[in-house]
Amino acid sequence: MARVALEIPKIGLVMENARLVRWLKNVGDPVKQGEPLVELETEKSIVEIESTESGRLVEILLQADQEAHVGDRIAWLENDAVETAVAAPMASAAAASKPPSASPTVAPMVNRAEDPSRIRSSPVARRLAAEHAADLRLIRGSGPRGRVQLDDVRRAVEAQSTHKSAAAAPAGLQPLSAMRRAVARSITLSNATVPQFFVERALDWTAIRALRAQLLAQLPPDAARPSVNDFLLQGMARTLLSFPALNATFWGDADSPDAGIVPASGTHIGLVVAVESGLIVPVLHAVEQLGLAELTRQRSDIVNRALKGNLKREQLEGATISLSNLGARGPDRFNAIINPPQSAVLAVGRERDCVVAVNGSIHVRPMSQLTLTVDHRVADGRLASDFLKFLVEQLEGDAWRLN
Repeated sequence: MARVALEIPKIGLVMENARLVRWLKNVGDPVKQGEPLVELETEKSIVEIESTESGRLVEILLQADQEAHVGDRIAWLENDAVETAVAAPMASAAAASKPPSASPTVAPMVNRAEDPSRIRSSPVARRLAAEHAADLRLIRGSGPRGRVQLDDVRRAVEAQSTHKSAAAAPAGLQPLSAMRRAVARSITLSNATVPQFFVERALDWTAIRALRAQLLAQLPPDAARPSVNDFLLQGMARTLLSFPALNATFWGDADSPDAGIVPASGTHIGLVVAVESGLIVPVLHAVEQLGLAELTRQRSDIVNRALKGNLKREQLEGATISLSNLGARGPDRFNAIINPPQSAVLAVGRERDCVVAVNGSIHVRPMSQLTLTVDHRVADGRLASDFLKFLVEQLEGDAWRLN
């Protein structure tokens, strides 16, 4: 018999700790691989975590309402494997995005006597350190041969900020909520590490307006009613199939030999949802396989779950692109920031009547400005422009799957 330690997984790039809500199994219960085992509360949602191992739950190390950091052991399983005990994190988002060839590394100490310019460090780590005047000589590197990585610098900067805040907190300081802190970390990470550029194009809503009105008139009163976001999501999925280079994520440091682009299987799209204390980006999976009716149902479900804070774990992971639509009260146009490790985000300005030229004639049409933010490491301007052109052509057409 072998004992296997289960650890707190990392969900997303910025999660650092979690609170255990409840165990779904008791000591002595059999556990199957892939079976829900525990509920964790992260900064953004309560997430159901599945076991990565089969066996019997023999010891619980973390009780309900207790907090733990990513990587902390929370339980022991016992199974029939002949291997000795091995720590088994319950599948993390970071590990899931790592190419199979990547191997774990040991973290030796950095030589503090070295010149800062010669400290082994990644370019993004050096950039973030320079922005915050952090001394690389004082930062313990967790990469190969003590190489200072981005996460090492980020932790040092956060510790430095905490120390400064504790020393001289300004009057009236309002502490960050857990979600706002998570959003701040994610946006800082995005700005510091992802080279982003923007392309824009106007969208005429005339065709979608007409089709949506026709569809709503045919629906029974209790049926899910498609929103404009459902048409946008379906158009984005179709466009990703035609531009697979953008349906991918960048992995690793650009100057590292194992850096690369990881293509996605299927079209998995995030939808930015405003909640009481910040933003959350739940994910719709395999959108290309969904008719408009099923897409409407799933979109409604994840939005409701996001607002209630009880998203499933798979609804928080796997997207390569997101949709951010601020609605009728939003601005005419805006630039959204990429949510790492995604490669793009589409920002939709408010719909408004505009005077436009159509086939040489002047018309008033309902228009919105679309802005696509793209990770320049994954795609260049020409590809992004072609992507947005194709998307607009899809949305202004009428070839929709209404099943």
